[in-house]
Amino acid sequence: MTTGAASWLPLSQGERSVAIEVLVNGPLSRSELARRLGLSAGSLTRLTKPLIESGLLVEVPEAGVAAEARQGRPSQPLDVVADSGFFLGFKITEDMVYGVVTTLRSHIVARHDRPLTTHDPAGVADLLAAMTAELAAAHPGPAGIGIGVGGFVQDRAVVGESPFLLWRDVPLAELVGRRTGLPVVVENDVAALVEAETWFGAGRGLDRFVVLTIGAGLGYGLVLGGKRVPFAEEDRGFGRHWIVDPNGPLTPDGRRGSAVSLLTIPNIRYQVRAATGRDRSYEEILELAAAGEPMPARVVEEAARALGTLVAQISNFVMPQRILLAGEGVGLMDVAGKTVEETIRDHRHPLAAPVDLETKVSDFHDWARGAAVLAIQVLVLGSVEA
Repeated sequence: MTTGAASWLPLSQGERSVAIEVLVNGPLSRSELARRLGLSAGSLTRLTKPLIESGLLVEVPEAGVAAEARQGRPSQPLDVVADSGFFLGFKITEDMVYGVVTTLRSHIVARHDRPLTTHDPAGVADLLAAMTAELAAAHPGPAGIGIGVGGFVQDRAVVGESPFLLWRDVPLAELVGRRTGLPVVVENDVAALVEAETWFGAGRGLDRFVVLTIGAGLGYGLVLGGKRVPFAEEDRGFGRHWIVDPNGPLTPDGRRGSAVSLLTIPNIRYQVRAATGRDRSYEEILELAAAGEPMPARVVEEAARALGTLVAQISNFVMPQRILLAGEGVGLMDVAGKTVEETIRDHRHPLAAPVDLETKVSDFHDWARGAAVLAIQVLVLGSVEA
């Protein structure tokens, strides 16, 4: 079954609430769905009828119930048809574009990556269009495109500022939409990842949830009441002014002793290079630290204490039910996880509940999947505001 996203729109606020509940938590019986949303049976019937008629929702057999036993039953659980639409998600880094195809439930069914050899906006849009054509050849009729970019994004369409791409006021959605003929949603990459984890990942069903990413930069996302909280600094370099250790290192990026100066991969590499005169990859630094090499071990230990302090501070003030640690820098936990845990305990009240810190070994396809989830939210369900 294939259904165009346009046939699902527009959804009323009530229809959107029903669709989201089933999409994220389905299949659900009508009685359970009504209970979750505080609706009467009549109101639920009124809201679900157009969703079923459009093909967004479908009645499914109850698990463990034989077909004979179902005959004559007045109601069957409702679910979405996960492959009723395909969505493309792209994550743009400084030197690569990572692409995925996902179902309506954000399951990745294809991956395709290409080197990024230019930062010229038109050239990047050409590459995204070419990747779209290649992905769509195997999964025809994609409903839309989501693009994640590190930086400040306006109106889910214009990259206002991207330090990695050296962009200002680039109308990326328009450039890619014109080349592909598809609707396009652009968002800050961390915000997209947070949305994906809230709906389909570690934050599913949680009221208070935090995503902390470490890698080329530092990202932070806060979920309260099950919804992402937008804030000005999330796409303008979180952590550059969050001082973790006033006596910490001075690096090219971030204030002295800031979370960024202590935790990001470029600054960790800078510290080791400045002290030893040798340029090492992040992976080499972690391996040397694990082997007890003095300078890499010191830098990694400082980073681990900084991470533990940051997690403890977030926990003390936000009191999240879970913190997800993700990004290409999470290998730090494999080498110095014990230091991180000890530092968290040192900065928490002795009677405080343990911090539920979940580490996700992820790659850039997870970020691309996050962009696809934004496309699902906006293009299928209408604008879903945090």
